[in-house]
Amino acid sequence: MVLASFCFALTGAAARKLGDHLSAVELVLYRNLLGVIFVLATLPKRPLVNEGGRLGLLVFRGIIGTLALFLFFFAITRIGLAEAITYQQSYPIFLALFSFYWLKERLTWSQWVAIGVGFMGICFIFVPQMTLDWGQGQQHILGLLNAWMTALAYLSIRQLAGIYDNRAIILSFMLSGIVLPVVALGIGPVSGWEAIFPAFVGPNRADLLWIALLGGAALIGQVYLTKAFAHGKAGLISVAGYSNILFSVVFGWWLGDAIPEATTWLGIGLIVWSGVSVAGKRTPSE
Repeated sequence: MVLASFCFALTGAAARKLGDHLSAVELVLYRNLLGVIFVLATLPKRPLVNEGGRLGLLVFRGIIGTLALFLFFFAITRIGLAEAITYQQSYPIFLALFSFYWLKERLTWSQWVAIGVGFMGICFIFVPQMTLDWGQGQQHILGLLNAWMTALAYLSIRQLAGIYDNRAIILSFMLSGIVLPVVALGIGPVSGWEAIFPAFVGPNRADLLWIALLGGAALIGQVYLTKAFAHGKAGLISVAGYSNILFSVVFGWWLGDAIPEATTWLGIGLIVWSGVSVAGKRTPSE
């Protein structure tokens, strides 16, 4: 899981570097191209085995996961690598609330406390940005929306598991992550909506190595994530998964981001504690 977290932080670092002149929508497209090729290459030897019956939910999983990735890459290029990844890692808080509301899962008193602590941690990062700069605050709102959409994506995975092959679930995300960016780039640029409908820029020769790192690190991270949950205890794995934040601080500093302030570190600590307490035995994969 630590190796997976390192790879995911490396993916974020590549997005941070490329985001200086490429849009988040383009980054989503490049991130998924390599993954689709890899998954499709496994099909001839091991065809998909699906019970099926919930195609609409499968499509929803792909779309909501792609939109979450749009916002994640957008946040990385606007608010910094460490903060963007911390917001994303707060998804267990929202996943617990969605499961409580839609799936009628019971939450213990300690889990409710952990959810409250998690929201306190979010406030320690979020509120100072709102009070200092409304424009920056809006970008942090999009970062939080990414966590909300990530939780919805993982909730749909839990409902799809067992009736669709894992590769079919992954493909629904990756194919959506190719189709939606192509459509958005074809429509764009749209004034005022550049975050979703940007102009197509296209990579230069120097970007190709970073694009390979973007797609390759994401793919390798997914492999190690799957292995971790297949062979380890979910609670311990969840703790190790938050090493992603520490790696992102280092990579962000290397790429020019400021080291998080004391209040941000406090918020990160509260979110990590809350996520570990709430996530418990959850085992999402993407």
